[in-house]
Amino acid sequence: MWRRPAWQVLRQLVRHESGDTVGSLVLERSMNRVQLLGRVGQDPIMRQVDGKNPVTIFSLATNEMWRTGENEVAQTGDISQKTTWHRISVFRPGLRDVTYQYVKKGSRLYVEGKLDYGEYTDKNNVRRQATTIIADNVIFLSDNIKEKAFYSGIRALRWQQRLPLHCCT
Repeated sequence: MWRRPAWQVLRQLVRHESGDTVGSLVLERSMNRVQLLGRVGQDPIMRQVDGKNPVTIFSLATNEMWRTGENEVAQTGDISQKTTWHRISVFRPGLRDVTYQYVKKGSRLYVEGKLDYGEYTDKNNVRRQATTIIADNVIFLSDNIKEKAFYSGIRALRWQQRLPLHCCT
């Protein structure tokens, strides 16, 4: 995929307004983008609520590591680690189904999506806040699921387009 330099992206996001307010910046667009690389903490579950489209949900763990101690340059000292858990929701029909079928606990994934903040009431009638990543791209990095998901995706594509099975091999 072709990537634009950061300055071009920022130039597209912000423009200079001429006229009465010379030099002021006006925000034209905004961005809500998340990229995660980690391991799945539980097998995905598929839920359907009140006749809405189903959603595949799973958790993803990301690790942050750093060295503590006085001599960080010489790489001596203790290594500290922090694990952060993220709740991932997949709504896209094709991606949702492949994710539900092939992702398993311990699988290594790259997930792209957006942050979504919501509220819910738990079983004790207490209001809670939840942060969810709404995934629009999931890349399988574990060898055992990459191949299965790839061929499953080709079969789904052939079926959707009503192509003969020998067309894409």
